[in-house]
Amino acid sequence: MKSNIQQPAIVSRTRDYYNSDAVLSFQRLIYDGSDHCSIGLYDGGESIHQAMYRTVEKMASLLPLDESSAVLDLGAGYGGAARYLAGTIGCRVDCLNLSEGQNRRNRKRNKEQDLESRICVIEGSFEEIPAEDGCYDVVWSQDALLFSSDPAVVFREVVRVLKKGGHFIFTDPMKSDDCPDEALGPILARIHLDSLSSFSAYRHIARATGFEEVEIIGLTTQLTRHYRRLLERMNQDYDAFLAACGKDYTDHQRHGLEHWVAAGEKGYLDWGILHFRKPVG
Repeated sequence: MKSNIQQPAIVSRTRDYYNSDAVLSFQRLIYDGSDHCSIGLYDGGESIHQAMYRTVEKMASLLPLDESSAVLDLGAGYGGAARYLAGTIGCRVDCLNLSEGQNRRNRKRNKEQDLESRICVIEGSFEEIPAEDGCYDVVWSQDALLFSSDPAVVFREVVRVLKKGGHFIFTDPMKSDDCPDEALGPILARIHLDSLSSFSAYRHIARATGFEEVEIIGLTTQLTRHYRRLLERMNQDYDAFLAACGKDYTDHQRHGLEHWVAAGEKGYLDWGILHFRKPVG
């Protein structure tokens, strides 16, 4: 389903950014070919892929999922979470994602794993979800809502497409409540954003939209560990990143990761799992 409504600038910027060859090559290298590309859960010497996979397992464990469940993944990336849900639990999953490059790889992986009948990949924005009212049991998202121009619009769309009693679960990099505005500049520049939300802001939007809060799990230290691991990965294989992405992009990403790690260590950033439910009545 295509819309004639002009999309916000941030949506166009995000699509262009994640469709670029440099970004696709960077993600392939930094995540070592993993189908997951979100913040992981670390407790030791596990790989970045293993930590990212653990986040998916943790989120899924919080939901009442079975083979009859219909799930929408907002900003699905390469579809790693969708294939976990479809392949492990048997859910039907719709992947809504802007990047054509990521979507192509998602469809390819689904075909390779014989999951095409359970996973549908849709190009589009989560500010205008191409779905009927009340058709999903769960709306899921990992580290993607920060690319929205207006989170309140996304929450209204999510509550619209959820069934009564349906669940909205997501993770997102956020700013802490006491983060100085000037501290965000270099962080946001890395991913071409203007601002970050916060735990308190998301809670306020959820209440205003009519959601019930199920659980908020603060996991902020994991954000810093994750970006530190990505930075280590870049430094260990710097020449490969240069060859694949070019010096300007590689150095921009490396400096950006340094800023994310520093801001995390100073307590300026937050991250965690936010779980809400649409009322039954």
